[in-house]
Amino acid sequence: MGYICGMKMKTSVTLPDELLERIDRVESNRSAFIERAAVRYLAELEKTAREAEDLRLINRHADRLNKEAEDVLDYQGSV
Repeated sequence: MGYICGMKMKTSVTLPDELLERIDRVESNRSAFIERAAVRYLAELEKTAREAEDLRLINRHADRLNKEAEDVLDYQGSV
C-alpha cells in the first residue's frame, strides 16, 4: 500500500525543543520530516497488525496444517 499525497491541511504540533533541534540537524523542512516520519510509523503499525492477524489465523489452523504436512511427509517417505 503506497502513500499518495493529496490535499494538505495546516496543523499545529507541540514538540520538545530537543526533538526539534534533532530534526533540524537532519532536515531543513520540519513539515516534510514529520510527514515522512508519520507515514513510516503508520506503515509499521499497519504491518504489525497484519502480522498479528496472520499469526492468529495460522495458530487457529495450526493443528490441521500440521496434520496435512505430516501426511505429505508420510506419503513422500512411502514412495
